[in-house]
Amino acid sequence: MIRILIADDHAIIRHGLKQIIEDSGAMRVVAEADSGIVALRKIREIECDAVILDIAMPGMSGIDVLKQIHAEKPHLPILILSIYSEDQYAVRLIRAGAAGYMTKESAPSEVVMALLCVAGGKKYISPMVAEILANEIGMDKEKLPHQLLSDREYQIFLLLASARTVSEIADTLALSVKTVSTYRSRILEKMRLNNNAELMRYAVDNHLAH
Repeated sequence: MIRILIADDHAIIRHGLKQIIEDSGAMRVVAEADSGIVALRKIREIECDAVILDIAMPGMSGIDVLKQIHAEKPHLPILILSIYSEDQYAVRLIRAGAAGYMTKESAPSEVVMALLCVAGGKKYISPMVAEILANEIGMDKEKLPHQLLSDREYQIFLLLASARTVSEIADTLALSVKTVSTYRSRILEKMRLNNNAELMRYAVDNHLAH
């Protein structure tokens, strides 16, 4: 029986995933976590064969959790399940160590198939992600401005692009308003943009707006 850990801050999502996973007959949920900190603690305490991880959690972000898990247990497969579309995060997270990426709009049967795939030691690459990866081959010398951002900068960039205020972003990520403001300034400078309106227009033009 394949042992799964679910990390998502919404109880109803965890409950639904647990039912989907255990109805498969091939897997069982051995642990649940409602934050990145709890996920890391349980991964250290409980043996599991795969993790299904949300990246939009309060406090320590799913991106940071992914990197930490990958550093501590590089052979533990992590399937990302996110509200963000593939073209916003998938390639970045797969390069950071994720074994697969899918959105929360995916069918239950696809979630089961993806978990079985990554637990079996393979990567789960959807047709959409495969197309994005193919398009990025050979583009490293001509990166777009948003591709030059660090993972935390990119995360804040997407939140700014969705019209979140600096205060709202600070609350979401458990950061100070001053820290988020510093990130915002750095993002605008790196992307050669003047204000949030230009940033939002860039996100729309590059199909990154959520």
